[in-house]
Amino acid sequence: MTTKEMVYAALFAALIGVLGLIPPIPLGFIPVPVTAQTLGVMLAGCFLGKKTGTISVALFIVLTVLGIPMLSGGRGGLSVLMQPTAGYLLSWPVAVFCIGYFTEKAWPKLKAWKLIAINVIFGMLLISLIGAPVMALITHTPVWTGLVGATAFLPGDCIKAVVAAVIALQLKAISPIEDKLHHR
Repeated sequence: MTTKEMVYAALFAALIGVLGLIPPIPLGFIPVPVTAQTLGVMLAGCFLGKKTGTISVALFIVLTVLGIPMLSGGRGGLSVLMQPTAGYLLSWPVAVFCIGYFTEKAWPKLKAWKLIAINVIFGMLLISLIGAPVMALITHTPVWTGLVGATAFLPGDCIKAVVAAVIALQLKAISPIEDKLHHR
């Protein structure tokens, strides 16, 4: 891992933390609020790629579990792994890896619609498919109820998928993915 990749990983872990400062939007009927942090996860995958993006999100999770209040609402500590949001948090490394993997595959002919599709499939659907069942398990509700409740995130997540794709495309020239492809 290059120094540049380490710096990017740390910066994106911090960015995801900063996005947690935006107040969460509680939905009332589901114990998981809408936050801006999944935007950072999507952006980490489609800008940093699978390796650096995953390291970034893993660093964020480790710092959060160690007690730094980096999650939306100022939460941190080991207890976040026992809360209804645990599955969503633990889905992030899987999601960022998948986003990064498929972004890297599409990179030479990357188009906005491809990046948006990658973010929708892995930044929205995959996170919900992992997070909602864990939330249902923790809250002792049926998995189907958790999955139906997670549909409330879809409109905001669609916006985040588009924003992450647009930002990543605008910054494509300075992406570590670009560096890797030109140094092979």
